[in-house]
Parts: sequence; C-alpha cells; structure tokens
Amino acid sequence: MSATIQALTSSARFAGLLERERASFAARTPASRQISEDSTGTLFRGVPMPWMLEWPNPYPLYAARAQGSRLWDMDGNEYLDFCLGDTGSMFGHSPKPIVRAVREAIPNGITTMLPGTDAATVADSLRNRFGLPYWQLALSATDANRFVTRLARGITGRPRTLTFNGCYHGSLDETLVRLGPDGRTVKSSPIDSNPGLPADATAAVVEFNDVAALEQALAGGDIACVLAEPIMTNCGMVLPDPGYLDALRSLTRRYGTYLIIDETHTLSSGYGGYTRAHALAPDFLVFGKAIAGGIPIAGYGFSEGVAEAHHKAFGEASDRIWGEFGVGGTLTANAFSVSVLRASLEEVATPAAFDHMLGLGAVMADGLRAAIADSGLPWSVTRAGARAELQFLPHSPRNGSEALAHFDWDLIEATHLYLLNRGILITPFHNMMLIAPSTTLADVETLARVWRDCLLELAAIEV
Repeated sequence: MSATIQALTSSARFAGLLERERASFAARTPASRQISEDSTGTLFRGVPMPWMLEWPNPYPLYAARAQGSRLWDMDGNEYLDFCLGDTGSMFGHSPKPIVRAVREAIPNGITTMLPGTDAATVADSLRNRFGLPYWQLALSATDANRFVTRLARGITGRPRTLTFNGCYHGSLDETLVRLGPDGRTVKSSPIDSNPGLPADATAAVVEFNDVAALEQALAGGDIACVLAEPIMTNCGMVLPDPGYLDALRSLTRRYGTYLIIDETHTLSSGYGGYTRAHALAPDFLVFGKAIAGGIPIAGYGFSEGVAEAHHKAFGEASDRIWGEFGVGGTLTANAFSVSVLRASLEEVATPAAFDHMLGLGAVMADGLRAAIADSGLPWSVTRAGARAELQFLPHSPRNGSEALAHFDWDLIEATHLYLLNRGILITPFHNMMLIAPSTTLADVETLARVWRDCLLELAAIEV
C-alpha cells in the first residue's frame, strides 16, 4: 500500500468522512436494513448468495427493480447503475427484445433435453461473431471453464492448468489459487476446499505480463491449458503489455498447450469481445454472464484443431466420452435459455450497441481522469472498451500483485458509500464501471462529477 493511502486512511478526518457516509447510507436505506435483519433467520447472514455480502455497505442494499441503466432500492432511492449486475446485465436491465423473447419462449416448454433449431442458429451467430467453428453451451461461465479445462486435460493427457495471479474464472477449483510470498502456488483462501490435495497438483500460477515465468511454467510439459482473461478484471483491471498476448499464443503452441480465452468480462471490448477486436487466435473461447441479458446461459467455442485432436484421442467413442468427462448437464442448452440467447445475439448485443458503449466508455475514462487531475491525487484510470477502473496507484498495474498491493478496503468503502449516497452504483470489490447501451452522456457526466467531488474531499483530507 502506498504512503499516500496510508496517510489518508489513518487520519481522523478520513474516519469522520467514513462515519458520515455510513450514517447517510443508514438514513437513506432503512428498509434494506430491516429486510436484512428480518432475513437472517432463514437466509444465512441475510442474503441468498454470499457474494451479496461483498459490497462495502454496512448491510446489503436490497433492490426493488431495475430497468435499463437505472436501479431502485426498497426505499425508492434511484441509482445510475454502472455495475450492471457485475456485468450480468451489461446490455442494461431487461432490454425489450429479451423481455419479448422470455414471454414468447415460456409457453413452448422450458426444457426437454432435446435440441431445437434455435441452437444451430445461435452456433452460426457465435461462429461469425468470434471466429471459432464449433460451439457448445453451458449454464454459466464457471461451467464453461470447467468443461473446457476437462476437455483440454483429457485430450492432452496432462494434469494441470495455468492461470494468472489475481485472476477470476468462476468458482473453479483449479483457479482458486494464487502465488505465495515464495513464488509457489498456494490456495487463494485459508479455507482448503480440496483437503489433502496440494495447491500445485492441478494448477500453476504466474504473474500476468511475465513472459519468462510463463515459458518456465510451460516448459515442464505438464500444463494442459492456459486459462486467461485477455485483460485481468478481478483485482483491478490489468492490461496486457504490447506483444504479451502474442507471446502467450506463441509459447502455448510451442509447448503443446491449449489456450483458453475467457471473455466473460472482456466481451465489453467489442462486438466479438477482445478476441475479435485484437485478432486473437485461441483454441477455446468462453463467454457467460451478459450474453443473454442475465438469463443463465454461457458457451464455449473451439477450433478445428481441437475437434480433430479430440477425435484422434478417443476415436469412435468420442461422442460417448464427451459426456463422461462431466461435460454438460440436464438443464444445459435448455430451449428457453437458447431462445433468449438467440434474441440477444440478434437484437441486443449488436454492432450499434457496441458503438454506443465504446464511445461513451472513452468519455467516461476521460471524465474520470479529469476528476483525478483536478484533485491532484496520484491515482489513475485503466480503460478497455466500455469498461474503466479508477485505481489507487499512479499508473495502470502490470500484474495482479501490483494491483492488489494498492487495494485499501477502508478507502473502497468510503468511495463506494460516497457514490451510493449520491445515486451512483459501481461494481463491488473494486472501482470498476461499465457502460450499457441505455447509458446516456448525462449519466456519464453525473458519474464524473460525483467522483470529482469525492476525490476533492479526499485530497483535502490528505493535505
């Protein structure tokens, strides 16, 4: 942590600001507090899913409804939403084509465990969008990542995956690891979710943007696949150095390792995600979350080479073996979700929508940089497509360790509460913001103004 942050958050004036914002939040949200207290008898800690406790509020903010880029809580407070369900509603809450598709699909049956014609249409659309020839569906990006890592291990006969320190690829055991102080792979939590299984038995971890460490890990010959976000988005956004993704592709090919690109967050980089925008050539590509407006569905595509290798490895039994890998599920590719996905691909996640999102993404980043400049604080903004992150360090970090070293949870709580109390909702865990097709220029200008006011107050405290 920097000396600037330490000096700021250890001051009595900062403590006073934080207490003021906590009190303001409590005064504005009594219904959320009451619901949270009333729910603890049946919902563990008052929420139906543990991540909902990760917001830096004194208690969860309960949502009443959301539409477009607006959200209303149970007390009727309205928020400009730059979180968008942590990307799950990247295209806005309940777009009209999604609502229509839901209404039309339900009477025709929700799930049959049989394919329908929408699936082939969706696969054609995904091939044209992302460039990979073959596609399969899943219910979440976690499932999709689980499926492709299993396939990679099965085809190659290699036991391990490689991820990057500070990454996030869902609740996949192989990715819940990090680099320890001595550079060895350790569990990402003191709670051991795989008792008796060493952390490095199924996973290797290296720092993002470190070509030498990447090659050293791959040279051992036991890595089946590298699972990578092209931009790290879980620890504060980390952009690839120029040429790094080219090196990643070259090295994985050299050592016979499959490259999986996870576009769950970086889909916001363009119509075909970061992969299409930057002409990447992965062996597998995974998407999830936002692709169908929040309806549970995800997918993964793979290359002709993967298909050929799979058939070569398992021959005539490959169709049966596919399922025995633990790939798929009873509700996977259900007719309802696939129908909604088709509507989203054709009418929501369009080139025009991305043009709007990318244009305002640039305006948002410029506005945040201007707010930082006005405050004089030694902080920075990292932007990729429709997404931007305000980071508590003077430049964009190069790896997960550098990003996490500048996290301060008291400062994050103070900034998030400041924004919430003035009608701005951003992503929990860190300061990431996302533009939807329904976001307006006025919304972005309001965001920049509120951030500027917040930073000026913090700067005055430091002085």
